[in-house]
Amino acid sequence: MGANELSALLWRERELLELLVFKLEEEQLLLQGGKSRWLQHATREVEQVLNLVREAGLGRSVEVAALATQWGTQDDSTLRELVANAPTGPWGEIFAAHLKAMGDLTAQIKELRDSNERFIRNAARSTQETMASANVGAKTYNASGATGAPVTNARIFDRNL
Repeated sequence: MGANELSALLWRERELLELLVFKLEEEQLLLQGGKSRWLQHATREVEQVLNLVREAGLGRSVEVAALATQWGTQDDSTLRELVANAPTGPWGEIFAAHLKAMGDLTAQIKELRDSNERFIRNAARSTQETMASANVGAKTYNASGATGAPVTNARIFDRNL
């Protein structure tokens, strides 16, 4: 194993991170559009990509350890430490570029995750408030099949949530 193999793994991990950004944006569009019917599918896809990212991260750790040993550094080095201790040549710059790109993607993922979480919390709160106000005047049925008193309060339901 060597620098070429590690670089290939880093490209694969970057592709997976980009796919995760896409899936989180897709989830956000569903949340913004009120399409909760498809939300479970989008969430499942996000989880599947996350599992692939975890597996890729594990493979990266193994390759970084192998390359660190070849380059004469500690085998428990991180990618950042590997970049700092890279021998003279292009590999230090190549791995630094991978590291920067992955950091940028990670920042995007965190931002999207936080935004989606806010959407979900607001939708849940809105649903709870609507359900709480809808059951205020619940009555039992009388002999004619009607409830005690007709509800005269106006109710507004936002079907977009």
